[in-house]
Amino acid sequence: MSIIREAFKAIRITLIMWILTAIIYPVFILLVGQSIFPNSANGSIMLNIKGRPIGSTLIGQEFTSDSYFHGRPSAVNYSQSKKAQPTGISGGSNLAPTNPELKERILKQVEEIENDNKQPVADLLYTSASGLDPHISLKAARQQIERVARARGIKEDDIIPLISRYIDGRFLGIFGEPGINLLRLNYALDLQDINRQPN
Repeated sequence: MSIIREAFKAIRITLIMWILTAIIYPVFILLVGQSIFPNSANGSIMLNIKGRPIGSTLIGQEFTSDSYFHGRPSAVNYSQSKKAQPTGISGGSNLAPTNPELKERILKQVEEIENDNKQPVADLLYTSASGLDPHISLKAARQQIERVARARGIKEDDIIPLISRYIDGRFLGIFGEPGINLLRLNYALDLQDINRQPN
């Protein structure tokens, strides 16, 4: 008799814990997120002027054209499909610092940067741990101003105010370094081009 009573007690506790942790807590977090941080809770999706989503400001995008600022390299091209865009923004290589393949990749990138008479910058050489870093440093952005201005046929002075506008400061004012959100900056460059075109 006591075994049946203990079994029912265990089942009751399991059901209570399941309702608390699988229903009440997630619903509470969902309501808090949607009411206080709706943009972040929905992925910080950025829309273009037509109201179409163009990406998340929290996740790195792959930009390869000379007319855009480039982000940190990605170790993994996670999608080989032509339908899934953008590609190459997720995952780390897990290569050790002594791995010859990693060394070869970095030396190749250093050579490409030096061929453009630029000083190699860490965040244009090394992948981030997740491959999802949406920011680059101010130094990395400065290295690319000349290339972007030349590709767009504009003056470097037209780009500098945009860089200043899209700097994200340190987290809570003390953690990390200031960085530039690439998606916001590159889209602002596109908008600048649209506004410059004659009607």
